[in-house]
Amino acid sequence: MSDPSTVLFDQLAKLGIETTTHEHVPLFTVEDSQKLRGDLPGLHSKNLFVKDKKGAMWLVVAEEETEIRMNHLHKRLGCARLSFGKPELLIETLGVKPGSVTPFALINDRERQVNLALDAKLARGDVLNFHPLRNDRTTTISSQDLLKFIDSLGYEALVIDFDAEPEPAAP
Repeated sequence: MSDPSTVLFDQLAKLGIETTTHEHVPLFTVEDSQKLRGDLPGLHSKNLFVKDKKGAMWLVVAEEETEIRMNHLHKRLGCARLSFGKPELLIETLGVKPGSVTPFALINDRERQVNLALDAKLARGDVLNFHPLRNDRTTTISSQDLLKFIDSLGYEALVIDFDAEPEPAAP
């Protein structure tokens, strides 16, 4: 089987983006990652693939300790109520399996069907860590380079400060 991260690393190199990648046992949860990461510097994330009641898909990329209230998330995103996307839909649109969800997977969304919501902590962060389309590696990238990568794919990230109080609904 070919390495799914090869195309990603080729794209990052074309953009002049430098990264560092660390190999490890497969990780499936934030808790797995926290137990194993040691002193790997930078911010780490949780990545949620969700779909709203009208069919819009979202990749929500948040700092790992950020509290995401699923019953209120749709209000922050400005969409219909949300539920987690099915694994089959995740594989079909982003080309990754559960446990490997990452903003890097946007490279596989050829039809640009998925919307991106990025935690302001990550957008303002210095060094970030994500799986490179597989959960047995972690790739370190600067936040500026992550935004450059996202932009190169034709996405505009909706940056959300999850720690701020949500705006009250308009009357």
